[in-house]
Amino acid sequence: MSGGKNNIKLISQNKKAYHDYFILETFQAGIALTGTEVKSVRMGRCNLKDSFIKIENGSAFIKNMHISPYEQGNIFNHDPLADRRLLLHKYEINKLIGAVTVDGNTIVPLKIYLQGSLVKVDIAVAKGKKLYDKRQDIAKKDQQREAAQVFKERLKL
Repeated sequence: MSGGKNNIKLISQNKKAYHDYFILETFQAGIALTGTEVKSVRMGRCNLKDSFIKIENGSAFIKNMHISPYEQGNIFNHDPLADRRLLLHKYEINKLIGAVTVDGNTIVPLKIYLQGSLVKVDIAVAKGKKLYDKRQDIAKKDQQREAAQVFKERLKL
């Protein structure tokens, strides 16, 4: 039984989101895709770079997410940068709307993955980092890396 619901396969991750934003709250959403889009995602031909979430007319849409056209697709192939609807409950959408009204908050996709046979997207309410916040994070990572290296060196002795 390899098709269980807990079987998760990561397709694409938005690493830049963790660098550019403070992640405040995360949500799991389904995504409405056509047949050729699902086949391309299963092959791992998806990119979340520069994508964002916009709420229009009570529905959430992911914009600028690139899904490469399916190689065996014909005239029915999809547009790679089309807006795709996210499948969320009404209360989740209302929560997102409330969070975005706070100054400086936005909604960004974090990762796209297969959960069983379903394509899922993790999205997050995020607050933009200032330049000095990014520098602090980089300095903290450098310190941790150096400390780990010193620890490793001492274990060798």
